[in-house]
Amino acid sequence: MLLIDKPTRNLFFTGKGGVGKTSLASATAMALADRGKRVLLVSTDPASNLDEVLATKLRAIPTEVPAVSGLFAMNIDPEVAAREYRERMVGPYRGVLPDASVASIEEQLSGACTTEIAAFDEFAKLLGDASTTTEFDHIVFDTAPTGHTLRLLQLPAAWSDFIESSVGGTSCLGPLSGLQTQRELYACTVQALSDPTYTTLVLVSRRANAA
Repeated sequence: MLLIDKPTRNLFFTGKGGVGKTSLASATAMALADRGKRVLLVSTDPASNLDEVLATKLRAIPTEVPAVSGLFAMNIDPEVAAREYRERMVGPYRGVLPDASVASIEEQLSGACTTEIAAFDEFAKLLGDASTTTEFDHIVFDTAPTGHTLRLLQLPAAWSDFIESSVGGTSCLGPLSGLQTQRELYACTVQALSDPTYTTLVLVSRRANAA
């Protein structure tokens, strides 16, 4: 099997809900770990049941799976990611800017856009920031249903273009003047996603029964 014998560093499993993405992603991650690789299995699905499949309580950081040597797993929780993202963006301004200005920034970061971007930001770090995953040989992504995944995969290029073309003001990412780090991260994420020697997308489907 090519996914096991010659795997790229990143493996994405996507498809409609209920077709077995989590099962196949988990089986692939376990098979790679059984071959002596250090593997990180990541769920980007807000309705993930990866905890149940692995019988391990997962968090938003890599957690060792006791039953499989070399396998680690994590859930990207959009709400947790959004809270942490907002605090990273707002924290440095507390006590520096007037309270009204801080409240204005918090309001700008309170919408659904920020929640989506915060979750994406955690996803992008796994792909575009090599320093966060140097201990792993492979990263296996168990994604949400297809529509959500396509949106997730489009965000790096979309936000890279937006940041590049915007010269000031704010967005649901925060003050645009302070987004140089994100610009570089998203550019690296786009490069990783578009390199077939680095990333493989696996479409999981279920064949209909013959009539």
